[in-house]
Amino acid sequence: MDVCIVGGTGLISTGITRQAVDAGHDVTLFHRGETDSELPESVSHVYGDRDETDELAAAADEVDPDVVIDMVCFTPEQAEGAVEAFAGVEQFVFCSTVDVYHRPLDGNPATEDARREPPVSDYGEDKAECEDIFMDAHGDAFETTVIRPWSTYGPGGSVIHTMGWGTYYLDRVRNGEPIIVHGDGATLWGPCHRDDVAGAFVEAIGNETAYGEAYHVTSEAVISWEQYHEQVADAMDAPEPELVSIPTDLLVEVAPDRTGPLLDHFRFSTVFDNSKAKRDLDFEHTIPFSEGIAETIAAVDEDDIDPWDSENDDEIIAAWREHADAFVDAVGN
Repeated sequence: MDVCIVGGTGLISTGITRQAVDAGHDVTLFHRGETDSELPESVSHVYGDRDETDELAAAADEVDPDVVIDMVCFTPEQAEGAVEAFAGVEQFVFCSTVDVYHRPLDGNPATEDARREPPVSDYGEDKAECEDIFMDAHGDAFETTVIRPWSTYGPGGSVIHTMGWGTYYLDRVRNGEPIIVHGDGATLWGPCHRDDVAGAFVEAIGNETAYGEAYHVTSEAVISWEQYHEQVADAMDAPEPELVSIPTDLLVEVAPDRTGPLLDHFRFSTVFDNSKAKRDLDFEHTIPFSEGIAETIAAVDEDDIDPWDSENDDEIIAAWREHADAFVDAVGN
């Protein structure tokens, strides 16, 4: 089929582009041309700003796609512009997120009808509104498919941790420096490699079973944050990490600029039911985190890794240890 990917050069969308070409589709990317990715030579490119509806519509006229996959729609205004620009295509596949759900979840594993109110974040609220706009257009402007990934990683992407995305974390792990972990390290997290996630998007192309449906595409091997850090260390052939457990609320209070993801996401234990995507999209979780994270770290340019002491983690750790010792002494006596 003729497929137009809005984006196409990001972490997940690079995988989608490559796999869609391998599946025999004709792929055109609509993007600003600001991000380089290694893509098949057969891929065509149309450049423009997706925030400009007339540029999006001009791309739709030029490409005349059967299917659109929108990887960079984040606001209701962008969603409304996409409906206007691409009305008349056969199918519109929207990359959403599991962040549309309220946290904490009412139960694990969550299915696609889990509660969304109140929203966990502005990002999640906007993505949920985008979903509603595209589903309202379903059967009229086009057939809509919504796919909700969770924590996606892979070459070219970041290695997340309790304190965000800072690359100094990798240098701390490599040098055996103490690592901050929120809570007791037992909350659950589910990284899924971008190539596994991308496969579900490609299987959705022209798949009539997926019309009007939403799908989870998430890890099938959920791990604790303690296990996460241990596997990162193993992937780097680094010493066993010294994990320093600090309550989440205190971390948010002392480092508000670096703990947004912790406040909205990392602190919650979540598991998502992928059975629907496995049934309709042949979704498979094939790449173990231990293998995929090694590949991801190997792709990080050494010059882009900040020194282990470039943030104030040691100051936070020292203050917490002093506080904890004083607490134990006070209660113990």
